[in-house]
Amino acid sequence: MQRSIIAITAIASIATAAVAAAPERRAAPPVPGAAGARSRARAAMEHGLAYLRQKQEADGSWNHYPGITALAVLAFTHSGVSATDPSVTRGASFLASLAKPNGAIYTDALGRSQELPNYNTAGAMMALDATHDPHYRPLVQKAQHFLETSQYDEGEGFNPRDWQYGGMGYGTGSGNPDLSNLQQALEALKETGYPQNGPAFEKAIAFLQRCQNRKESNGQSWAGSDGGFVYSANGNSKADEYTKQAHSSYGSMTYAGLKSYLYCGVTKSDPRAQAAYQWIKSNYSVEENPRMRDDGLFYYYHTMSKTLAVYGDKVLTDSRGNKHYWAVDLIDALARRQHPDGAWTNGNKRWQEDNGALVTAYVLISLSNCMKGL
Repeated sequence: MQRSIIAITAIASIATAAVAAAPERRAAPPVPGAAGARSRARAAMEHGLAYLRQKQEADGSWNHYPGITALAVLAFTHSGVSATDPSVTRGASFLASLAKPNGAIYTDALGRSQELPNYNTAGAMMALDATHDPHYRPLVQKAQHFLETSQYDEGEGFNPRDWQYGGMGYGTGSGNPDLSNLQQALEALKETGYPQNGPAFEKAIAFLQRCQNRKESNGQSWAGSDGGFVYSANGNSKADEYTKQAHSSYGSMTYAGLKSYLYCGVTKSDPRAQAAYQWIKSNYSVEENPRMRDDGLFYYYHTMSKTLAVYGDKVLTDSRGNKHYWAVDLIDALARRQHPDGAWTNGNKRWQEDNGALVTAYVLISLSNCMKGL
């Protein structure tokens, strides 16, 4: 018995010494103005949610369209609204009614140009998964398989040397994958529990590298060296019309590229991720979509907020040495832009950003991401 007591005492002493020797883990410093920003965000979200409730259609959809409906459902669930709320359940039911035998979720009632199977499936599967309703799990798993098999790879006759390899497009049969569709598909797979070692993530890295202006990892002749991203791995950039330069990196796609790298298992310290983050530090803005002005401004906010929340740093020090508490900055920028009826819209109509339901859903999700950065 005495030996046991001595042994226990020795173990306790060792444990105590180990605790004493362990480096003190310091809590992250509080974000200045976090309480006020949180209050402003919550007030804006409540007003925005009320707007979305008013705009829901009799069939449970928003605008009778799956992509917008999915974003609206996610706006509710990300804002802390119960998954059993009627707006959520009706929206989810509409999405589930559009599920196809092959796992895709889209509507073919509005013409082929509006089908966009990959885009709509990615959004719909995230929305269904967010309800935590086990009835929808088989639909989500079939949708995962659909997206996995929609990736441009050997199954479509592409090989790793082709610029299309690893990418995803809208799913309408064209051979033009793009980073916007790929980043949404990767997020949908990640958020719905697709395996981290799944082939879709591994193959996507090849396409992501070819969208980045980084010569060390992008061997294409057009690649620059600023670390930012363009729309497509063939060098197509939506920013060229503004910069008057070919293959220009721009804000929304650089955030999309960085987020996608992280989802694919590329670490924050990886040179490819660091190059993208350096571009973001050099072009930090909550007033415009860098190098695109107000084109796709709210899509930019949506992507920016998600990426920085995933990246995990609450303060961003730009290339001039200025510290930005990005979540506070973005909350203030979004709150200023809310209309009296609770909606958000963009005066620039490109990419349907004059649509109140679409843009309000973007913003509500953005604000919920900002909450993670406070």
